[in-house]
Amino acid sequence: MKLATYKNNTRDGKLMLVSRDLTKAIEVADIAVTMQQALDNWHGIQPALQARYEVLNADGLGAENFDQSLCESPLPRAFQWADGSAYVNHVELVRKARGAEIPASFWTDPLMYQGGSDDFIGPRDDVLLPSDEWGIDFEGEVAVITDDVPMGVSAENAGQHIKLLMLVNDVSLRGLIPGELGKGFGFFQSKPASVFSPVAVTPDELDKAWSGNKVHLPLVSHYNRALFGKPQAGEDMTFDFAQLVAHAAKSRNLGAGAIIGSGTVSNKQDTEHGSSIAQGGVGYSCIAEVRMIETIRDGKPSTPFMSFEDSIRIEMFDSAGLSIFGAIDQVIKKSAAH
Repeated sequence: MKLATYKNNTRDGKLMLVSRDLTKAIEVADIAVTMQQALDNWHGIQPALQARYEVLNADGLGAENFDQSLCESPLPRAFQWADGSAYVNHVELVRKARGAEIPASFWTDPLMYQGGSDDFIGPRDDVLLPSDEWGIDFEGEVAVITDDVPMGVSAENAGQHIKLLMLVNDVSLRGLIPGELGKGFGFFQSKPASVFSPVAVTPDELDKAWSGNKVHLPLVSHYNRALFGKPQAGEDMTFDFAQLVAHAAKSRNLGAGAIIGSGTVSNKQDTEHGSSIAQGGVGYSCIAEVRMIETIRDGKPSTPFMSFEDSIRIEMFDSAGLSIFGAIDQVIKKSAAH
């Protein structure tokens, strides 16, 4: 099943059911008005949504054409947005670039930060920021949405609470990160509003590509319309999504609609640091990794971070080449002064 949220001048938008091929969409207010309402009552509502979805795919139900430009984030705001760092290769690169060894615990205990969830950016909306001197970067990720998760859930049982999947652009301001981390209290200003794909999908939509609580497909990024990365999301993922959900719920309950991110998708590519697309590799899901490799190799980075008017497109395709989640497709713009 595929779901989206259309803008409608309310904070939470209106829930739309989207056809498997992303060509048709239909409002389902008689079942659930918003995505959060559906998640709050998932076990009772899911069968009705699924039945409507099958009919939508079979005969269209007189649905309208699906327009990704009308989409909010599937959850325009959420009670919880926690982003992990499941691809330890990414963390290892960052630490190596500054001459630090990775602690052994990083391979057994996930990293995770709590992001701002009160204001997400629409998947086709501009990313508005006051300055492009803060080291603007994109981070291509996968995320899951849960139902209610009890505190202390085991990794073995956490997977059953995963109800939907999305793609993510976890916008990062790399120039602000060192100062914040130096205070010993984590990210805040360096992590502005995140972006999620137009469509959220149930795990069964991925068929065999959803296995072991991982998505076994490439995550494709185009930076300024040039292919930048296509790493396999299922490879080199040290912690699967069930483990990430269990980690997040170790000492607290997670409410329905909690979003848990994978962190930047990153492949070792059978080399110490991986290779760019130009070098025949699978590339990267953020600019920071390129800069880290340049630092390790050359002593300093040479690739700049994003500037105003730069664009980023993040998408994932099935084995037939069809877009699964729709595309995050955005331009960095200067925000208005207040």
